Amino acid sequence: MGGDFGPCVTVPASLQALASDPNLHLQLVGQPDAITPFLNKADPPLLQRLQVIPAESVIPNDAKPSLAIRASRGTSMRVALEQVKEGQAQALVSAGNTGALMGLSKLMLKPLDGIERPALMTVLPNQQRGKTVVLDLGANVESSGAMLVQFAVMGAVMAEEVLKIDSPRVALLNIGEEETKGLDMIREAAAVLKSTPEINYIGYLEGNDLLTGKTDVLVCDGFVGNVTLKTMEGVARMFLSLLKPSGEKNKRAWWLRWLGRVIQKRMAKRFGHLNPDQYNGACLIGLRGTVIKSHGAANQKAFAVAIEQAVQAVQRQVPKRIAARLETVYPGLSARGDRAAGEAPGIIQE
Repeated sequence: MGGDFGPCVTVPASLQALASDPNLHLQLVGQPDAITPFLNKADPPLLQRLQVIPAESVIPNDAKPSLAIRASRGTSMRVALEQVKEGQAQALVSAGNTGALMGLSKLMLKPLDGIERPALMTVLPNQQRGKTVVLDLGANVESSGAMLVQFAVMGAVMAEEVLKIDSPRVALLNIGEEETKGLDMIREAAAVLKSTPEINYIGYLEGNDLLTGKTDVLVCDGFVGNVTLKTMEGVARMFLSLLKPSGEKNKRAWWLRWLGRVIQKRMAKRFGHLNPDQYNGACLIGLRGTVIKSHGAANQKAFAVAIEQAVQAVQRQVPKRIAARLETVYPGLSARGDRAAGEAPGIIQE
């Protein structure tokens, strides 16, 4: 029910995901009157793997997270989280209110031992044709040094377990590469990471290194990460729009039109992997269950990608792997991270 478009995007995307994965079963949680019209023309075999679970109300996208959480009983987001908590579903995908999703997920699914607050994480393509794990992307409006250290640990585990990178490089996003630059909490996190041999910490990186492949894991607080990601998405969409045919093509000579099509195809092939729709879906890691946050403005293709992200997270047992690595590979890390003291008072509402 969430996001900018609601069922007119999420329901067709769900049917698309079911058609692509014969082993997938989906529960659509929300208001049946809004959902069922989009199922009328669906193939009967797909409907056999789909269940509509009614909810009394919906958390508005613009609702203040603290108020939304207190009044969350009966809402589609809470009912969906209850399905995961009770083992009736293995993962949740939502395009709804980010702050409410973060708060309710933490309340109902609980963070892993050693994790103060979950973080939104995604995997972005880089110039080296590789992948970069980036977190936090908007779950926490402010982060203490201890939380940044925990994000670094989780990001390193994701890079090792999901991207299969041995000893992944970990960097902190900062306004400069010099050790003296940055806010106190960034410098505090850097001091802890330097003294943690289990983490391959390489120092600070600036925003222009986001897609260069200089690091395998890039750590930041949620406010900076959210702005950085959406700025990058906006630039990528603008660039890709320039590759589309212009309205003046019919006025050009035939050989110019032919040359333009050739260039556009080659450029689209070379840079198409930067399309934000292809990596929609940020994993809320650090919880005892799997929660995927889709962009609120996601189209059908992008929301289907978020569902695929949830399937992959379940198959890879992401929460279990992070918990195991926190316990066995990084013993005592939480205690060391506590020296970088401070609380994060808020959550970002998308």
